[in-house]
Amino acid sequence: MDLDAYSAAHRAEWDRLAALGAQRSLTGAQADELIARYQSGATQLSAIKTTAGSTLQGDRLSVALSRARLRFTGASANVMAQIPRFFVLQLPAALYRLRWITLVVALVTFLVAGLYTVWALGNPQVLANFGSDEQLAQLANHDFVDYYSSNPAASFAGQVWTNNALIAAQCIAFGILGVYVPYIVLQNAQNLGVNAAVMFAYDHGDVFFLYILPHGLLELTAIFVAAAGGLRIFWAWIAPGARTRGQALAEDARALFTVAIGLVFVLLVSGIIEGFVTPAPWPWPIKIGIGALALLLFLVYMLVVGKRATRLGETGDLSEFEAGARRIYAS
Repeated sequence: MDLDAYSAAHRAEWDRLAALGAQRSLTGAQADELIARYQSGATQLSAIKTTAGSTLQGDRLSVALSRARLRFTGASANVMAQIPRFFVLQLPAALYRLRWITLVVALVTFLVAGLYTVWALGNPQVLANFGSDEQLAQLANHDFVDYYSSNPAASFAGQVWTNNALIAAQCIAFGILGVYVPYIVLQNAQNLGVNAAVMFAYDHGDVFFLYILPHGLLELTAIFVAAAGGLRIFWAWIAPGARTRGQALAEDARALFTVAIGLVFVLLVSGIIEGFVTPAPWPWPIKIGIGALALLLFLVYMLVVGKRATRLGETGDLSEFEAGARRIYAS
């Protein structure tokens, strides 16, 4: 399929579908036309996804179809009724759309962290810039481990959750600036690399991984997803494709707001693991196994459930959920 030619041939139909879906009221003839255009549009979206996968044209058509469906199915007056759809379709679809950018962010983070570690270990003067020998020894021998039990588990978990959720929200909210997300990614990578270098320099490399892995597997992945969301917002502004910049930002922002809400729950799980599992006096295979299981479940949700939701035409747009909320406030 020549996607550009296919889109050009059907653009007038899609624009008409979007216009009907945006009208506040419809005549009988317009309602019939909306249903007919919805049916043909759904067939065309299926053809695009089958031959070209995820595309800007397909995403735009999917949003138009979602709004059209809302017009003739209506929105539930109870926002709570939308929650199952949010977790089964909207959130996994929004996460799935970020899969490749998330992978790139993860690879960049680990590459930079590894380079920092090798650089610091190979040059004692670099480590000396981060503290005196006594200070670094205190970090390696005591502070790194004591940090995870310095406060009651519940309080510590809440503190970690709040801090990480704030970072994730900032990545998405300030992603449009273009520089904030790379700054956060590089800062995070530097912190990992420096801490690893200090621990390895004092022969505690095993302790570093044993205390990072239980919670870090899920926690870092959530931050990678948030960073990917911020970068997607920036790219929607730089390269909106067939959409106007306003349309691109509005459509992607709604989907990424979905991601921001979802990551709050993901980071809550990682915070609980960090507060209750990481410092627990359990065998390390059990603690790391809990962290690995949490990551596996998240990846299945993101990649398997998300792929299924995307094939069903879901984009992660919160428009239907928002419409339900508006109806409650208007009543």
